[in-house]
Amino acid sequence: MLSAIVRVFRTPDLRRKVLFTLLLVAIFRLGSVIPSPFVNFANVQACLATQSTTSSGLYQLVNLFSGGALLQLSVFALGIMPYITASIIVQLLRVVIPRFEVLYKEGSEGQAKLTQYTRYLTIALGVLQSTTLITVARQGALFGSSSGTACQSIITNSAWWASVLMVLTMTAGTGLIMWMGELITERGVGNGMSLLIFTSIASRFPQSIAAIWNTQSPELAIAVILGGVVVMAAVVFVEQSQRRIPVEYAKRMVGRRTYGGNNTYIPIKVNMAGVVPVIFASSLLYLPALVAQFNQSSTGASPAWVVFIQTYLTSGSHPLYMLLYFLLIVGFTYFYVAITFNPEEVADNMKRYGGFIPGIRAGRPTAEYLDYVLTRVTLPGSIYLGLIALIPLIGLAAIGASQSFPFGGTSILIVVGVGLETVKQIDSQLQQRHYEGLLR
Repeated sequence: MLSAIVRVFRTPDLRRKVLFTLLLVAIFRLGSVIPSPFVNFANVQACLATQSTTSSGLYQLVNLFSGGALLQLSVFALGIMPYITASIIVQLLRVVIPRFEVLYKEGSEGQAKLTQYTRYLTIALGVLQSTTLITVARQGALFGSSSGTACQSIITNSAWWASVLMVLTMTAGTGLIMWMGELITERGVGNGMSLLIFTSIASRFPQSIAAIWNTQSPELAIAVILGGVVVMAAVVFVEQSQRRIPVEYAKRMVGRRTYGGNNTYIPIKVNMAGVVPVIFASSLLYLPALVAQFNQSSTGASPAWVVFIQTYLTSGSHPLYMLLYFLLIVGFTYFYVAITFNPEEVADNMKRYGGFIPGIRAGRPTAEYLDYVLTRVTLPGSIYLGLIALIPLIGLAAIGASQSFPFGGTSILIVVGVGLETVKQIDSQLQQRHYEGLLR
């Protein structure tokens, strides 16, 4: 392993890419701790230190993706979340807007146009989310309704122009993160946006383990680390699992050349949806809590529906919340896979180039067979996603850990997935230059 790392840094081109990636990652982490204008950094740190480990708040998912920058109201407070949301929206709009589907099929030019739309939408979402974040912080509800007096005065200037400056700062930070992610993709190693998310989540692991060590016991912290290793191994196994459907191509004569005649396969992964269903389910469950927070009464009794939401749909340790979370993940997994993988389109492309599945007729029977296999492979994949996402909620109920439990949910899925893809890219580049990969 050490010799492989030495080969990486002995290769000038690869060394330059790795160092460039590390430089941008360091800038990203630096911006995550620089406070925005008019933010009382001392009060924010005091609120973070005294925050209850069992209070989840409404922004734990975004805070996880920003590496803790959200609750610190830093320059990079929004992190990469606006870009993720914009990418998902643009992808889903392909089903609704035919123009987007046409651009998707046009190749590199159409993809560049969709990327431009994603950038515009990212900036718009950055303005919207930063405005909401600052409004909640001004109301003293960023750290929950039970926070102390220091959490009620984390913004020092209440003028309108101060709010505008904070919105512009956070939105500019989102744009800078998006630009750095694209630079890493073009000139560095791996997918830039994914690596920035990986960095944000991985930076929270030592803090989460230290919190369990100090508040619970060293033995429990060690048990959590060992359990995390087991969960990582299981995630790697499932993420690499796939159902390979064999495909054969008939030979064709074009002039004097023969094309086709080779055998290949269509890989259908067990988890084709990735982490998107978990994000969808988390966002949908946050909406009732957000509505209830703005409708609760500060003087008298709150309405019955607000009490119901605060009792059952706010605490991640409640069984009803876990059940709804699991069912939403399963449903969104089928929904997202149906959008991203079109059996009819795959069957038409195979028929156009003379491909067929042995024992299955080309055309509609092939599409029905692919849909049959996809539906059954997606079932264990959706259950796997639901169980992995419930790990931090079970940890919350069992040991009183925070919602950012280190080894479970979106965090472990993203860390393992991005890690595998980055290692594969470095391995392929090493094989091109040294005929040996990163791992022998």
